[in-house]
Order: sequence, then C-alpha cells, then structure tokens
Amino acid sequence: MRSVSRLSALRGSIIGSAIGLSLAFAAMQPAGATEGVSVFADPSKIAAIGGSITEIVYALGEEKRLVARDSSSLYPKAALELPDVGYMRQLSPEGVLSVNPTAILALHGSGPKEAVDVLKKTSIPFIEVPEQYNREGILQKVRIVGKALGVEAKAEVLAKALDAKLTAAKKQTESIKERKRVLFVLSMQGGKIMAAGSDTAANGMVKLAGGVNAVEGFSGYKQMSDEAIVTARPDVILMMSNAGPPVSDDEVFGNPSIASTPAGTARKLIRIDGAYLLGFGPRTADAIHDLAVSLYGAQVTD
Repeated sequence: MRSVSRLSALRGSIIGSAIGLSLAFAAMQPAGATEGVSVFADPSKIAAIGGSITEIVYALGEEKRLVARDSSSLYPKAALELPDVGYMRQLSPEGVLSVNPTAILALHGSGPKEAVDVLKKTSIPFIEVPEQYNREGILQKVRIVGKALGVEAKAEVLAKALDAKLTAAKKQTESIKERKRVLFVLSMQGGKIMAAGSDTAANGMVKLAGGVNAVEGFSGYKQMSDEAIVTARPDVILMMSNAGPPVSDDEVFGNPSIASTPAGTARKLIRIDGAYLLGFGPRTADAIHDLAVSLYGAQVTD
C-alpha cells in the first residue's frame, strides 16, 4: 500500500510540475491576451493547428507564413517539412510557443482546454476557426483564414471556386432514388464498435455524398451495442485508412453484429484516407465525389 501511495504522490507531483511549467512559460510572454481579434497584426510566423487550416493556407498560396503545423496536418506533402507541435487535441503550450510564432491559427476543437487557455493568455494573437460539417462551414473557414492573413480577396476567389465544386459534387447524386445506409466505424477495439452519430464530420460527409447515416438518436461518436448495429441495417461500412491501428476486412466482417447486416452479407466496405475524407477543407469536393462513386458507381453523374 505504501508503494501505491508513493506512486500516486509521484504522479501528482509530475502532473503538477507540468502544469506549473506551462503557466510559467506563458508568464514569460508579454502580458495582454489578444483573444477576439480577426486579423493578425503580424502574420509573418503562423502556427497552424488543424489539417484543414494548414491546407487552406497552402491553397491561398500563403504557406511562406507558416512556421509550424500540428500532427493532423499531413497535406500537402510540403507541410511535413514544418516543425510539428503535436496533435491538435493534445497540445502543450511549450510546444506551440517553442516555434516563436507571431500568431496562432487553430481549428475549433483544439485542446486540451487548459493548454488553449494558457495560449490565449499570452500576447500572441490567437484566432479560433469554427468547424461546421457542411458546404457553408468550408467556405466560412476559407474566408476567416483569408481575413486573418490579410488576403481577403484571394480567399474570396478560393471560396467561389470551392463553392462551384461543392455545388457540382452535390448534383452528382441528386437523381439517385435508393440511398445507401452507411455505418461509419471509427474503431473496433475489443470487438466493440464506435460509430458516428449526428454532428460529426463522418455524418456530414455521408450526407454530402448522397448517403444516409445508418445510426440515429445520438450525436458525436458512441460505442454501439450488437443489437443497435443489427437494427441499423447498414448497406455499407465506411472506415478511415491511415488513421490508427489497421483493421483487416476479415476482422470487420467477422464481427457477429456486422455479419448480420446487409453490409456484412455483401462484404461491402469502403476505406478512404482519414484526413482526405473528414478534413472539410479545399479537397472536400473531390472526397465527396470519390465517396459517392464508391457508394453508387455508374449512377453518379459527372
């Protein structure tokens, strides 16, 4: 029992030290938080947090301003040469501040909250970009990023081009009458299926590609019972590739609940790169087209 107590005390000491170090690091910055700004006074050295944010900066031709990216920023390939400050949901203030940015551009949902709060308390301007899983959300992100960088005219050109592509992508499935029921599986750890409900990027993509989310009644990602999977009756299983430990087809269709569905009987499984599928950025119209073709084949009209 004494050893357990010592271990708990040591763990608490380490965590406390880490938090204290973060606060001390922030305190070293000049006082005066600049939360609430919409245009960076000095956009010369930007830390981009969020894959779609980094992609938008590149799509605007403003990549020379970037001094860092987060681990989810994997496209374009040139972005991989930038310093990586960590995964957007597991940031540390020290990591972000170590690249000496003049501004921080972060996608909504970046965290943890404690780390973001520390960053917002520094004098470094921090702009949080909203995330909506629809066409309007993508265009909004482009305009917000463009305004932050002081290149609103370029952002409007990009937004109009993306709007046209997204509108065309939507029309490709308008004539399809029988919509596929799609079950997006985030993970299958321990044989338990974590699926996407409403208010998720996966739900948004399924709808944009002309499909129907096979599950309803909850938002976010949730572990589903075997009975709920069978009741959902998905025609297709959708999963990400290049995201987390790989899961084989045999493992997917060997799951008893999935095996009992139309998707299991037909062994219908679609895998698409996670950042490409769920990024909701400049490449989303192409991702919608690719998912629609995977769902409906020749029924998709170009």
